[in-house]
Amino acid sequence: MGTDRAAPGGAWRSALALGLVAALGTGLLAGIHHLTREKIASQERRAVLDQLGQLVAANRYDNALHDDHFSFSDNRRFPGGQAVTVYRARLRGEPIAMVMKLVAPDGYNGDIQLLVGINADGSLCGVRVTSHKETPGLGDDLETSRSDWILGFSGRSLANPGHAGWAVRKDGGQFDQFTGATITPRAVVKAVYGALSYYAENRQTLFDHPAEPTDP
Repeated sequence: MGTDRAAPGGAWRSALALGLVAALGTGLLAGIHHLTREKIASQERRAVLDQLGQLVAANRYDNALHDDHFSFSDNRRFPGGQAVTVYRARLRGEPIAMVMKLVAPDGYNGDIQLLVGINADGSLCGVRVTSHKETPGLGDDLETSRSDWILGFSGRSLANPGHAGWAVRKDGGQFDQFTGATITPRAVVKAVYGALSYYAENRQTLFDHPAEPTDP
């Protein structure tokens, strides 16, 4: 009575085919991930550039704001090991303002991505939230399309409202908390105050630091 046996060559070819399929599948997934990641990064860069113009009006500077930038880390003022990117605005070579791209790491649901615009005199030219993961409804006040809360930072400085005032009202400060939410606005106020404090301590270095190459 005979017994069916797979030919050795057939088994080898089947294994090779399976290996090729697996390799192609892995490569395809890696390619899709790379393209998706690049697309997301590109969209985020465009969003940042659009919002830079909301904080520093184009008629205030004559340099390429999006190219005059560098990144640094300082865990005391910007916790979580984050890299802060600084965009500088100049007029005929003189400092006009800068925008810091940073993270408030202690939002209710995690990181809140911020742009903090600071005039050369240390006053705020504005603050914007570029992305967040806060609960819908509770985080709505971060968005200019839903609330003017974030606009209340414009014109503020370390002296206005002073150290004690840089907190939400529940903590004795001068910034409103959100209805039913304190953690989110507290995180933003703390991060903006940290940016202003760092600027006051390092103004000259921030404007003098060599620009870094722009990502393609």
